[in-house]
Amino acid sequence: MRTVFVLFDSLNRLALGAYGGTAIATPNFDRFAKRSVTFDTHYVGSLPCMPARRDMHTGRLNFMHRHWGPLEPFDDSYARILSQNGTYTHLISDHLHYFEDGGAGYANAFDSWDYIRGQEYDPLKVLVSPPVERLRETYDERHYPLDGLPDGTATRGNTSKVAWKKSRAAINARFLETEADFPTAKCFSAAFEFLDLNRDADDWFLQLECFDPHEPFVAPERFKDAYRSGYDGKILDWPIYEKATNSAEEIAEIRGNYAALVAMCDEYFGKLLDYFDAHGLWDDTCLILTTDHGFLLSEHDWWGKNRMPYYEEIAHIPLMIAHPDGDRDTRRAALTQTPDLMPTMLDLHSCPVPPGVTGTSLVHSLTGDVPGHTSIALGMFGGPVCVTDGRYSYFRYPDDQTGTDLSIYTLMPSHMTGPFDIGELQSAELVEPFDFTKGVPLLKLQLASKNSQVGQDGQTLEDCETALYDLQNDPGQTCPIDDPALMARLTALIAAHFREHDAPPEIYDRFGLATSELHETIHQGR
Repeated sequence: MRTVFVLFDSLNRLALGAYGGTAIATPNFDRFAKRSVTFDTHYVGSLPCMPARRDMHTGRLNFMHRHWGPLEPFDDSYARILSQNGTYTHLISDHLHYFEDGGAGYANAFDSWDYIRGQEYDPLKVLVSPPVERLRETYDERHYPLDGLPDGTATRGNTSKVAWKKSRAAINARFLETEADFPTAKCFSAAFEFLDLNRDADDWFLQLECFDPHEPFVAPERFKDAYRSGYDGKILDWPIYEKATNSAEEIAEIRGNYAALVAMCDEYFGKLLDYFDAHGLWDDTCLILTTDHGFLLSEHDWWGKNRMPYYEEIAHIPLMIAHPDGDRDTRRAALTQTPDLMPTMLDLHSCPVPPGVTGTSLVHSLTGDVPGHTSIALGMFGGPVCVTDGRYSYFRYPDDQTGTDLSIYTLMPSHMTGPFDIGELQSAELVEPFDFTKGVPLLKLQLASKNSQVGQDGQTLEDCETALYDLQNDPGQTCPIDDPALMARLTALIAAHFREHDAPPEIYDRFGLATSELHETIHQGR
């Protein structure tokens, strides 16, 4: 078996025609749906980027124990397991977070990898002294806050984190002179080179992972032409993860820039489909397409994907799989989730699935209707937890809005871009293993605001609230319902998912689940 796993970042399900989208032309994603099994009820697990990838690698949720961070020494990675069982694994990606402290171990789990430079704030070219005034003249500072960049400075030590990142991204855009310079184009070029060299070989796994259409929404002009909004102000292509306060014209411009980037992803994915057609790869190669999470483009009055409720635009994501022996132009209604990818990939290559995996292989779903999960839980460390059974979606927010009641459990204490500092490490204590750590004890560390994707820059959860939605009658999630009995049933499901993943006691306490008999049970021995 050979597998090509195509992973885009922040690809909204409703941007695709195959999932009912009409605002963006996606002929190639839709064309792929005609060749594949399309999963209609597929959801995220842990959020955002690196937690989602840890779910993919390990086949289990991780947001209950730790924030964004590396693979742990005790983690089972599908890439490593495939390699150990004779399948050659190769990663092609422009996802810069793999090459920061908080992304350690993921790329190294593959036999080999190609890294494409220049996405987001990863320097495509280095300018020690950026033209700060020119950036201010060009970029709208509501979405590109550059006030922390005094003229002639660009070092991280004397600028705000946001200003430094966004100035780097703006500099990168200056050096995208031709379409071939764009990282997505380079990723697909590297993939075609791999396929040219290896398409006659057997038993390999290629992960082609593109950071697009993640923000900043920068696309070649020919893609932007089809989605121009008529806006003539400063550049707006990197919305801040916060409440939407923009004008209708500005919202249309940001959405147009996102649409242009989705259209670029669609066209380059079509080139891969053309390659499969030209070389007959459909006969002996499995092709998988999905994303890590969606993105709010001012729907529900929010931008982004962090502390707001995990609406369908964030949580409900695309998944399509074309297998040589699988059904074509077929849809599945079964409830599935990101952790299901790991056992699926192992199953495709006849590899054993290790104990501790909570995901379920989807291979049998490629040839017939197979029951999915009865419910799934999803969330972000420090944020709300969501549970859905496919019909109802329930967001439960904690009573403590600060997150100071949480602890981080890890052997790899790293933030996104650097290790924990000495002060943070001084809070560490060694605690008993969890059931998935293979007998290995962990460090337990106190939570600081910078450890959480939710609580950065003084943000809290105070402007968010628990809500229940009926997805069948209200798919747009515009009218929350009040049904105490249903909430109680879904709350019990949340507790069940916490038990399945051996969540620490404070997680139950945080969401008001540790009461009476349940409280005694979950605290026993921990």
